[in-house]
Amino acid sequence: MVAKVVTVAFQGVEARRVDVEVQLTGGDSNFVIVGLGDKAVAESRERVRGAFTGLGLAMPGQRVVCNLAPADLPKEGSHYDLPIALAVMGAMGIIPQDALNGWAAIGELSLDGSISAVAGALPAAIAVGAMDLGLICPEACGPEAAWAGETRILAPRSLIGLINHFRGTQIMAAPRPGEVIQSSGGPDLRDVKGQEQAKRALEIAAAGGHNLCFVGPPGSGKSMLAQRLPGLLPPLTAAELLETSMVHSVAGLIAKGTLTRDRPFRSPHHSASMAALTGGGIKAKPGEVSLAHNGVLFLDELPEFGVQALDSLRQPLETGEVMVARANFHIRYPARVQLVAAMNPCRCGHGGAGKGACGKAPRCQRDYQGRVSGPLMDRIDLAVDVPPVTAADLALPPPAEGTAEAAARVAAARARQAARAAEAGEGAPTLNARADGDFLERALALDEAARALMSRAAEAGRLTARGWTRTLRLARTIADLDQAEGVRRIHVAEALIYRRTGPGAEEGVAAPPAPGFHRLSI
Repeated sequence: MVAKVVTVAFQGVEARRVDVEVQLTGGDSNFVIVGLGDKAVAESRERVRGAFTGLGLAMPGQRVVCNLAPADLPKEGSHYDLPIALAVMGAMGIIPQDALNGWAAIGELSLDGSISAVAGALPAAIAVGAMDLGLICPEACGPEAAWAGETRILAPRSLIGLINHFRGTQIMAAPRPGEVIQSSGGPDLRDVKGQEQAKRALEIAAAGGHNLCFVGPPGSGKSMLAQRLPGLLPPLTAAELLETSMVHSVAGLIAKGTLTRDRPFRSPHHSASMAALTGGGIKAKPGEVSLAHNGVLFLDELPEFGVQALDSLRQPLETGEVMVARANFHIRYPARVQLVAAMNPCRCGHGGAGKGACGKAPRCQRDYQGRVSGPLMDRIDLAVDVPPVTAADLALPPPAEGTAEAAARVAAARARQAARAAEAGEGAPTLNARADGDFLERALALDEAARALMSRAAEAGRLTARGWTRTLRLARTIADLDQAEGVRRIHVAEALIYRRTGPGAEEGVAAPPAPGFHRLSI
């Protein structure tokens, strides 16, 4: 007799079906698990033995063969413990096989028979629901799995409770979804004194979803500004909340099934490796760029990151996804983020002008900022100089406008973009930062003066083709904030002010930065 229980194998945020088959055969008492499992899967047999002993059950006195099918699909993790134990009990007759039909299971077993939490309950519940199955998961994962909607969920605390449920002596109620945490609001833009140009750039970036880089000496407010960007962004939509939560579920970051509509804000240390940023490692877990999906990825001290780590972000910033390649499989993670970077003008911090000026300028600035490649800088739409805050600025009272006022203008600009996308039909991007092709051309509605300025600036500043498109997208966002139907010369002019350019940008070499970012001559 062969007992079968369904479970899942995770490949990124996708959960693929795995059939756990158990057969009792003659011969010496032995427990064998086959099917391309990793070390954690191989150790399942000891955890299953210990759990059986903890419940007062004896393993069969026969050879137990457990097959994880399909055999060519790699299996990783401890969540195979529970389906293996259920299949063994089905083969032994402890649980009727027909009771296990229609269910999938994930969970790690403790030696006393209790079921411990595992990562990935939400994508597992969505996947098995699509198979028209229910999901058995640990009690701690029940509120998270319940967010899958119509999928039937059982969340037992231990194996004995699950046995009693299937025997009809103790019926378990379905778990309820966890709470949705309301937005805390975050730090207010009113806390930042001075830096009006940087605030304007932050508002433009929030309105169109553009990438942004602040350059200035220590203490000028670069990190303060970046931390206030999430407060300008609208809450996650229902679809975005599901996408983001599935990534966080696979990473094990959802506690007690609680979700939040706040957009993610990830700020990795500059010592982070390429795998930490883009995903990978032994189990190919999602990296920071995927954990920030639909939110903000903040890279402070940008030139201090490893060159390979930074350049690994070039593709995700362009395509909105990460492909982690291994010899025997490929894993795709979503990575649609808004990049915000901050950097000092040179390693000394103060650059070549003002108090504390670097004695090695401009060479120190050129070498330091040259650690960020030209192709990566080409993907940044706004490069903003953040000068030191003066004593006069610090003595002023808090600004009249804060996050609430700026967020209202951002929401109005985004509403205009959404209306254009709805008018264009399904598939049109809702943010200017992703507009392209004919849709972008129609959305721009450039007048002749704007076209002439763009052409002159492109010739003088040696814009790349990507830089041309990104500048036009930025001009469209500025026009949206201005509530203008078409993009006029003034909007293109402001977009060009924020564009970093210089000799060598199109050859993949960072432009000479001293005494600051080169600006297009307009």
